[in-house]
Parts: sequence; C-alpha cells; structure tokens
Amino acid sequence: MSEDTKVAAELRENFGKGYARRLRAAGKIPAVIYGHGTDPVHVALPGHQMSLLIRRANVVLELDVAGKEQLTLVKDVQKDPVHQVIEHIDLLVVRKGEKVQVDIPINVVGESAPGTIVNLDAASILLEVEATNIPQGIEVDVEGLEDGTHITAADLNLPKGATLIADPETLVVAVSIPVDTLEAEEEIADADAAVAAEQSEEAAE
Repeated sequence: MSEDTKVAAELRENFGKGYARRLRAAGKIPAVIYGHGTDPVHVALPGHQMSLLIRRANVVLELDVAGKEQLTLVKDVQKDPVHQVIEHIDLLVVRKGEKVQVDIPINVVGESAPGTIVNLDAASILLEVEATNIPQGIEVDVEGLEDGTHITAADLNLPKGATLIADPETLVVAVSIPVDTLEAEEEIADADAAVAAEQSEEAAE
C-alpha cells in the first residue's frame, strides 16, 4: 500500500444533516464502512486528503480506525450536484488477497488513420481484480486504425491477474469517418456523376 493512501478515520456517533454540515465545515467528510458481514461503522475522514485521493478510480484506503487498521475500497462518493462538495463516502471492507469486481476506466492512446475519428463506446469495463492491486486504467492503442475497426472487450489487453466480467462482445472503441465528411464525399460524387452524364449527353448529340 502507498503511504498516501493511509488515512486517519475518526469514529462518530452523531448523525443527521445538521451534524454532517458541521463536519464538512470543519474540513471533514462523513463516511460509512461496511461489508464482510460486519456492522456498519460510521467515521469522519479528512476532507482535503480525501478530495485528492478520490481523483483516482477505485482507490483502496488503509484506514486507521481507533488504532485498528482496516482496508477499504471507495465504493461510492456522493457530491452536492451544484457545488460538487463531497457530502458522503461509502467504503467497502476488503481483505488482502481477495478479489473484487470493479469498473476500470478505458484510456485511448494514439491517432487513428487520417480522416477518421475514434468513438469511445464504453468508458469503463467491469473486471475482477485483486482488491489491493486495482489497475488505474486499461490502454487501448488506436494508432493507424482504419475506418470500420471495432475493438470489443474481448480484444482488450487485460492487466495480469484480471478477469473480464463484462460481456466479451461489448463494443469499447469504434473507428469511423465523420458523417459530415461522408455526406460531403457523397455530394461531390453526385456532382461528378451529374457532370459526367451531361458531358455524355452532349457527346451523343
């Protein structure tokens, strides 16, 4: 585990919106720890540290809860829809060596063939991976790919130890020529055909 994922969590016994607002005003975030058949544990987390950590996908935290170490996976983050302030975090208990199912982001690299565009149809893909070794993303190289190329989940180069849970036929990336380009080409072709037909009629006369 990385040093920056070690987080000091304070146990809390008070609840309600008013208490949660006071917590956030003090720079802390209310959270709940659950899973593995344990009773939910309500804690307060350091706000600034958590705002940095949750920028990563599927971050695993090494919590210090009243002197007891607890590994948890950030399962859900609730934010204020207007101000984007973190209001609450759900943490899932994980154990070293166990596997979890998580959505891993897809990162497209490279440039497809000239005149084409890359459509990302699946921004993430569901995998089963070790809880303490969750990849931050899966790279899909589109360098030089031509119009009509499709990359499915089955085509992905998965990280070591990862198992694909999503449907293998899930379309991840599609390379195509933009519709406006195709329409322009069709208009040019129609115009050329019309000119050719006109010239043919003139020659026949």
